[in-house]
Amino acid sequence: MVDLREAAEAEYPDIIAMTNRAFREPAGQADWKVETLVDGRRIEESLLRDDLAEPGAKLLIWRDAAGEHMGHVRLDEGPDGAWYLAMLTVRPDRQDGGLGRALLAAAEDYARARGGRRMRMTVVHQRPELIAWYERRGYALTGETEPFPYGDDRFGTPTRDDLYFDVLERTLGPNA
Repeated sequence: MVDLREAAEAEYPDIIAMTNRAFREPAGQADWKVETLVDGRRIEESLLRDDLAEPGAKLLIWRDAAGEHMGHVRLDEGPDGAWYLAMLTVRPDRQDGGLGRALLAAAEDYARARGGRRMRMTVVHQRPELIAWYERRGYALTGETEPFPYGDDRFGTPTRDDLYFDVLERTLGPNA
């Protein structure tokens, strides 16, 4: 069972470190799980704090019964029951054991319990395997896109100039 709780500020350094390992360090991970299209860090403290300063933003952490940090996710409560999911992260050394699926389901349950009716997210268009992973979990491409934040080094340094995000969405019905 995944028990999510709001992360304490003292946990931010560990959350930042795990996010950067999971998103940008390929050692021991399948290629599709790593953002090789962007060099450098995935997130830094200033970006995390800016994200969490937004109304409705929550950083949720998952620790197992022994207190080990298993993963985390950022959720932003939006208007009309729409929630935004970002930074879904599980320990890189524990991937391929269903932890990502479990964390995603727990994040959806968290939003649903607070009136969430749908979950939205963005994924880099040039990561088709990751998009397919979310599609297998009930997310669908909306046809909407968002620009990549070129020039903001807090997101890392893109290795190509054609990156953009696809928007995916899933309905969070009572039995979804």
